[in-house]
Amino acid sequence: MPNRLRPAALALTLALAAAGCGANVSQEEGKAAGATAPPGGHYPVTVENCGEKKTFAKAPQRVVTNDVGITEIMFALGLEDHMAGYVMPDDKGDLTTVPWKDGYRKTKWLSKERISKELVLDARADLVFAGWSYGFNEGEGFTPAALRRVGVDSYLLSESCRNGQGKSRGVMAPLDALYTDLRNLGKVFDVEDRAETLVASFREQVAEAQAKAPKGADRPRVFLYDSGEDKPFTSGAFAGPHDIITKAGGDHVMKDLEDSWTTVGWETVVARDPEVIVINDYGDTTAEQKRKFLKSYKPLANVSAVKNDRFVTLDYVDLVESPRNPAAISALAEELR
Repeated sequence: MPNRLRPAALALTLALAAAGCGANVSQEEGKAAGATAPPGGHYPVTVENCGEKKTFAKAPQRVVTNDVGITEIMFALGLEDHMAGYVMPDDKGDLTTVPWKDGYRKTKWLSKERISKELVLDARADLVFAGWSYGFNEGEGFTPAALRRVGVDSYLLSESCRNGQGKSRGVMAPLDALYTDLRNLGKVFDVEDRAETLVASFREQVAEAQAKAPKGADRPRVFLYDSGEDKPFTSGAFAGPHDIITKAGGDHVMKDLEDSWTTVGWETVVARDPEVIVINDYGDTTAEQKRKFLKSYKPLANVSAVKNDRFVTLDYVDLVESPRNPAAISALAEELR
């Protein structure tokens, strides 16, 4: 299903063009008083990523990204010249009409399969930007520690940070995760002004959507359906849909789940009786096929959203951490009004 190029996204693209490609970044704090910053004196820089302090002596030059949202974070920051390529399945929609289409045009699509250590080494990567369950996986032996052993650094998507409760993920609100990654990468790549321009534009876009969104008793109960028939895969409080739903004027029925993407039981969905179901559109099963399943699944027959045929479809990249999250809030707010 083609991705939608929304007016707000176009406005952001124009804003970034006006801001220009350069970034005037202040020198590293903490230098001795009166010291003169040498050429390249922005470095070393240190950022905190998933609870770990990471120091960079210089900007990485051959980054490999995994998945569409992560890749578009780099493109939104104008960092395609620092990339060796990206890994992404070919089920992520039409990439030729998005605000960052030039990034896709300029950057090599390394693989439509899973990211691997061999692929990273073949690309001569110096940094992998991925996340837990966004490429990194102990079961397959592809982890930041494994990369470190072969001399490749990593940066973890903040949405995917593990929170110390087994493998559950999430340590901050989803939009905060996006803003954290933009600012961290802005610092790592010496484009802090560009990152701040993005964050300010996104905050303004979200505020405009919230001002028009349903409030109080008018807020409909909303459930995010990703996939699954025996049990539904959905969003907890730390995945993108939570902030997208709540800031668009909905009441996220799974807001008490302290995880990002997770599985629940259908009995929980029935008990919470969502009035709107948002369908995550990706993969071999189309959004329409998902809707037909939900409409025909007998245990859901009396759920308000099913009875009243209230379904909203958003693309995968709208819902995972990505620079398209604010536009998704605007789009959903219109549907919920």
